[in-house]
Amino acid sequence: MDAYRSAPLTGAGVDGLQATGYLPIVRPGAEGFPAELAALLPTSPAPAARSAPEETAGPDPEQVLAGYVWRFDPDTLREQIEGDEVQELTEIRDQLTGKLNGVADNPTRARLLSLRAVVSRILGDLPKAFADGKLALAHAEATGELRRIAIAQARLAHVLQWREEFEEADRLFTLANSSELPDRLRATMHQHAGKCAYDQGRYMEACNHFERALDLRKEEDPELIAQTELALDAVFRRVAEKGWGPYPRSREEILQIRKPPAPAFDEQTQRWGYIEPDGNFCIGPGYVDVQPFRDGVAWVQRQGSETWELIDDTGKLLIEPAAGYLGVGSFSDGVAWVSQDGTNRWIAIDKTNAVLISTGFDDVRPFRRGVAAVRRGEHWGAVDSVGRVVVSFQYDGFATALLDGRYIDGFSDEGLAVVSLDGRKGVVDRSGRVLVPPVHHTLMIHPVAFLFADDAQRWGALDRRGRTVIEATFPSRTGVTDEIDRLLADTRPVM
Repeated sequence: MDAYRSAPLTGAGVDGLQATGYLPIVRPGAEGFPAELAALLPTSPAPAARSAPEETAGPDPEQVLAGYVWRFDPDTLREQIEGDEVQELTEIRDQLTGKLNGVADNPTRARLLSLRAVVSRILGDLPKAFADGKLALAHAEATGELRRIAIAQARLAHVLQWREEFEEADRLFTLANSSELPDRLRATMHQHAGKCAYDQGRYMEACNHFERALDLRKEEDPELIAQTELALDAVFRRVAEKGWGPYPRSREEILQIRKPPAPAFDEQTQRWGYIEPDGNFCIGPGYVDVQPFRDGVAWVQRQGSETWELIDDTGKLLIEPAAGYLGVGSFSDGVAWVSQDGTNRWIAIDKTNAVLISTGFDDVRPFRRGVAAVRRGEHWGAVDSVGRVVVSFQYDGFATALLDGRYIDGFSDEGLAVVSLDGRKGVVDRSGRVLVPPVHHTLMIHPVAFLFADDAQRWGALDRRGRTVIEATFPSRTGVTDEIDRLLADTRPVM
């Protein structure tokens, strides 16, 4: 057996979500591999020259896993293996180790380590599965790629579930299931989160996850339906024996995020205050205007004062009204925009009122993961939290549209933003790199690509480098997303 060997993390910038987060059924470069999908895949460095001839390569372990037909125990809902399957999976793990020993880049190591963690988990070797899963997540996080991180989180969560470390497993499953991921992958995430809830006797919560998995798959998916029916049958048998168990938890409860006090108006005093979830005031009604809590603080305004003051969630005063801010923005990542005239000359401060960015901008958007869109004169750009310009001031605006229908101010979680110039749309990343020049009528961020529409409202797709991978021939964006799903042959990775 090849020895387990680690490699140092290597630096990698955000280069968009790459299709290799999934396992394609057809091996890249092999006959039958779609050229369009090859364009969606990241380029890999050429292999180093070898002094000795290689033996004829056997089946690729990743492809073997992608095509593996799993059997599930109808009671535990876990994979079942026996006899020759144990030896086969052991050999696959050894082959993954061999591939790992020849690579050092973060994306590849994240993928191979997390796959080896899957195999070790199914073989029952949970210590090795845990070690690989942790290291895989570190490599994935070093890439900055949302989907790669999510898959590594889910695979590690599955290992933790089998180790009965449910609190951390639930947390990772919840973090992994981002709304910016493809629906098929999110359905898989819900299915596995449901199995984790099932193991804990949280049968209502498990059912909610299984139903959500089916909802996300708008078209028939026989494999998902079969697995979900198996899971629901198991749930109902357990419910008949033990009852439904605890009520489902919210995302905030799973992530142990305290729900902040909510603004509430008191009819008797005709003033605003803040209430706890039980409806009782925790910060008394003494304000004529309030803003919701963000980042643990909220802006409030007292009777007779035109300026805002900042309080924490106990009502403690952090910034006095004498600071003179007529315009205030919500805090994010410890930073907020404020203006003393309420319309322009916006500066950035922290919660102690220390000025972080003294440049007065004419218009601003909230910080999102350390970057904010700002306007100087007629043009928009972006700055980081210390005021360094990361996107030059040359655009008419930011118009970041996501596939799920949301529009966001500035940059997505992945660090991408749609910009407009002379009525045309393009894409930049948070480092200021232009991924797609502003030449398109419409642009939308897809989890693995960019969807675009031409002047005739025909839709196509670009890869993360701005190259056309699907020509603009579809009458709707749904047709393009279906075509991307077809090209990404296996959009439900082994977890």
